[in-house]
Amino acid sequence: MASATTAPPPPASLKRIVAASLIGTTIEWYDFFLYGSAAALVFNKLFFPDSDPLVGTLLSFLTYAVGFAARPLGALVFGHYGDRLGRKKLLVLSLLLMGGATFAIGLLPTHASIGTAAPVLLTVLRLVQGFALGGEWGGAVLLVSEHGDARRRGFWASWPQTGAPAGQLLATGVLSLLTALLSDAAFGSWGWRVPFLLSGVLVIVGLWIRLSVDESPVFKQALAQAEARKADAAADAEKLPIVSVLRHHWRDVLVAMGARMAENISYYVITAFILVYATTSAGVSKQTALNAVLIASAVHFAVIPAWGALSDRIGRRPVYLIGAVGVGLWMFPFFSLIDTSGFGNLILAVTVGLVLHGAMYAPQAAFFSEMFATRMRYSGASIGAQFASVAAGAPAPLIATALLSDYGSSTPIALYVIAAAVLTVVAVAAAEETRHRDLADADAGAVLPADRGSDRKGAAAEDVRTS
Repeated sequence: MASATTAPPPPASLKRIVAASLIGTTIEWYDFFLYGSAAALVFNKLFFPDSDPLVGTLLSFLTYAVGFAARPLGALVFGHYGDRLGRKKLLVLSLLLMGGATFAIGLLPTHASIGTAAPVLLTVLRLVQGFALGGEWGGAVLLVSEHGDARRRGFWASWPQTGAPAGQLLATGVLSLLTALLSDAAFGSWGWRVPFLLSGVLVIVGLWIRLSVDESPVFKQALAQAEARKADAAADAEKLPIVSVLRHHWRDVLVAMGARMAENISYYVITAFILVYATTSAGVSKQTALNAVLIASAVHFAVIPAWGALSDRIGRRPVYLIGAVGVGLWMFPFFSLIDTSGFGNLILAVTVGLVLHGAMYAPQAAFFSEMFATRMRYSGASIGAQFASVAAGAPAPLIATALLSDYGSSTPIALYVIAAAVLTVVAVAAAEETRHRDLADADAGAVLPADRGSDRKGAAAEDVRTS
């Protein structure tokens, strides 16, 4: 295992980089989560009005899931060019795509105006959102991970992860404010458009900050080495990043995918499906449900850096396992508390769930970054994270809503999350600890475990060629 030899950047520079990644991911997640909340609250009526209310919600969540389907494609495209051209350029593009699609949703005519073309256009824009987010996550966390040093990488790399609860907080807060100020008729008529149109302003701010940061020094060094090798006529041709990832890091990709199952499924059950369950089964108003998610998201934002710092002290795997086991054990109490219809119990259910989720989400950025060499890191981390989202986060609200519709009980939904937690525990337990790895040394094959036997030499040499 490599030692931590990479020199950290000046504190002011690192903080600016963290801020740029955090603001960018906050905006991207605001756009993505805004759609999920709107899908649960109004899209079933605006774009699928001819359906039974619960069926309309299912169709609404189906367009929500489509966004996840586009994320692996975004991971492949952005990962390839991010490993070839740099993290910064691709992050700017992802922000423009996401913001543009979200703004366009705010201008979209509903079913009452243009008929079936409305849900079709909604689905297309959701695909663009998913494609952009598929490329955003990997670049944002790598930009921070590659600027920092191994000693505090878990802490600093966890800050872009707080963009998820920050985006959830912002999206839920805006929706909560609008539903409190507007009547149901006004919100359904035009109020729901306001949060989507606000995305245009947020993107301008995000671009201004993101354009001010520099490319990571680790990537610059790896790119210079690759260019020097190209000048050598005897050097082997540089392979595509995806080829090297799938050839030498397929185990790491599978670990990342397994690690994402409980994290992704639990998050969307806790934050998106709850808006359906609490309002239809527990008799809670949508305003009360939104407020509970709002408060819990604020706590979630605060605990993620703390979990990240803990992963620097005791390791990525132990912290991740705390979260996976905890989420599995919490599911039955989670639904029992919601069934009481009490606001305090609702807050407690969501908050504890998100705190436990944070134990998985916080170390994830550093954990996945440390698995791959620099010139395949964007591709490897993005593929592992985003391909899992198709099987995990994409269908989670849809599966939970279908289970509720078929069984009229929360028990199958709790068992669904518990099964995902078991899968994640197995994947993380099979992984190696990575917290002491130096990302520059990873390019010399340090990311390849010793127990891979005879494959190690060839894979290490391949890493050197592709990085």
